[in-house]
Amino acid sequence: MCVLYSGSVTNERASEDQDRRETMDVVETSGLSPVDELAFARVLLDSVKSGRRGATLRIYRPAPTLAFGVRDRFLPGFPAAIEAARAHGFTPALRSLGGRAAAYHPGSIVIDHIEPSDSFITDTTTRFSTFGADYAEVLRSLGVDARVGEIPGEYCPGEYSVNVAGRIKAIGTAQRVVAGAWLFSSSVVVTDPDPIRAVLTDVEAALGVAWDPTTGGSISEVSPGITVDAVAEAFASYYGRDRVLTPSSPTPEELAALPEQAAKHAL
Repeated sequence: MCVLYSGSVTNERASEDQDRRETMDVVETSGLSPVDELAFARVLLDSVKSGRRGATLRIYRPAPTLAFGVRDRFLPGFPAAIEAARAHGFTPALRSLGGRAAAYHPGSIVIDHIEPSDSFITDTTTRFSTFGADYAEVLRSLGVDARVGEIPGEYCPGEYSVNVAGRIKAIGTAQRVVAGAWLFSSSVVVTDPDPIRAVLTDVEAALGVAWDPTTGGSISEVSPGITVDAVAEAFASYYGRDRVLTPSSPTPEELAALPEQAAKHAL
C-alpha cells in the first residue's frame, strides 16, 4: 500500500512560487508483492536513466520483507536465514543496493528517491551524509530525538544511519548509481518493533553475524505517539519544499519490465 502526501495551494502567490519550482513524479504503486516492490525501484531507476522520467519519488508502506544484501548470500547460513525470515512471516528478497540484511513491515515506510545525473560514481558519500542529516531533521520536526551515526552493534551498520536517542536504528539508507541516474533508498521503521527484532535475531544468528538486538526496533519505542502516516507526510512535505510533487502511476512499459527485474530479487 502506498502512503502519499497530498497538499493544496491556497493563494495566488503560493501558486506562482510553486510554478517556478522543478517537478518531481510521485509514483503510486498498489497490489505489488514484496519482491515486486523491491524490484520496482530498479525499474524506476531504468526509466530515469533513459530519460523517460525525470526526478522521481516513491513513498510506500511495505508488507513484511527481509531484504538481504548481496554479501549475505555468500555466507554458509544463507539458506537457513531465508527460512528463518519465512518462519516469521517476512518475505525474503535480494536487494541490489549495498548493505546487509534489513527488515521492514507495515509499521515502516520505504522511500525511493531517483534522480537523473550526468556523473557516474561520484558524490556517493555526500549523498549519504546529506540525506542522513536531512532525514534526521524530518524526524526531529515530529519531536523525535533523531541523530546521525552508527550505533555499536546495529544491524546492517552504516556510518550515516539515523538512530533514535542513540539507542535504536530508525533509518537505514542505501544507494545505487548507474550511468545517467542514481537511486537513494531508505527504510524507516516507525512502529511495531517486536516483529523486527524477532526476525532479525533469528536471521542474523543463521548468518553468523554478531549484533546487539537492543539496537533493532522502531521509533515508537522512544516516541510512543508517533504514527506511520505522520512520518510519511513529514517526508513528503520535506520533498515538497523545493519541488512540485506530481502524482504518477507506473507506465505500461514499467509494468512490462517488472517481471524480469523481479526475477533478480526473488529468493
